[in-house]
Amino acid sequence: MDHLAFQKISYGMYVICSRKENIFNGQIANTVFQVSSEPPTIAVSINKQNLTYEFIMTSRKFAASIISQSAPMTFIGLFGFKSGRNINKFENITFKIGLTGVPIVLDYAIAYIEAEVINEIDCDTHAIFIGKAIDSRIVHFEEPMTYAYYRDVKRGKSPKTAPTHIMEENSPGRS
Repeated sequence: MDHLAFQKISYGMYVICSRKENIFNGQIANTVFQVSSEPPTIAVSINKQNLTYEFIMTSRKFAASIISQSAPMTFIGLFGFKSGRNINKFENITFKIGLTGVPIVLDYAIAYIEAEVINEIDCDTHAIFIGKAIDSRIVHFEEPMTYAYYRDVKRGKSPKTAPTHIMEENSPGRS
């Protein structure tokens, strides 16, 4: 099987946020999609090892900020390669509390959607959370960052917990 074929699927770049009690967390995700327009429903894939998974499981709410092409790699690194177990990712970030009570990242966001979880699907290492949209807004009129743009133009990589992670060609276990 040629795992590179999966890179031909279109993805975006998002910051997915949730909360557990008074603690916020957020992470980069590239798998968010609209499920239906009426009622407005979206889905997101989150690795079960990630703190965001735990927060969404507890609160049953999440927000997806759609990231612009202008987002620097330091911003993506903060939310994509650092754990909220070790740092406060929101310390120097512009965000607001949404209608659902979860944080919504506004830095480098072109839009956001807040949702309440109505279902989830277990996918072994990941869970797909299906959420009824509660609120959505356009923040800026810029181009969204696609995963292809992140990978090909910004030369970004995927962490091992990302659904799009591909082992290096010479890595053990590559099939």
